[in-house]
Amino acid sequence: MEQDEVADLGRAIIGSAAEAVIYSDHEGLIRFWNAGAERMFGFTPDEAVGESLDIIIPPKLREAHWEGYFRVMAGGESRYAPGDLLSVPGQTKAGDRVSLEFTVVPWHDEGGTMVGIAAVLRDVTARWQEMKALKARVQELEGGG
Repeated sequence: MEQDEVADLGRAIIGSAAEAVIYSDHEGLIRFWNAGAERMFGFTPDEAVGESLDIIIPPKLREAHWEGYFRVMAGGESRYAPGDLLSVPGQTKAGDRVSLEFTVVPWHDEGGTMVGIAAVLRDVTARWQEMKALKARVQELEGGG
């Protein structure tokens, strides 16, 4: 496969993936927002690109998020290994809470300086709610026996 074909394939996959693919710069401003992100969070690319990641972070989690984000930007490395699956809550444009699993891809310039982070996110809200209900049911059955 030619280099141009690989690049075109990558753009097609990222652009149309069911998962949200988001890239934010060193300041935490969204610079890329795919169709999966639009479906998941409800913001169009025009609404999201140029905005802070705060649009998808629940207010009570923002302080901790930014502390970690800027620590990673300053140090150039995440404490998470490539491919680590992380879990966090997020919020949609409508203000609904969603449960997310995601991986991050730190992005460095040619000199090795961290310039941004890409994230690939999946909405696992339905699975999380099912697990919560199952745990409650097990607890109910164990308590009643």
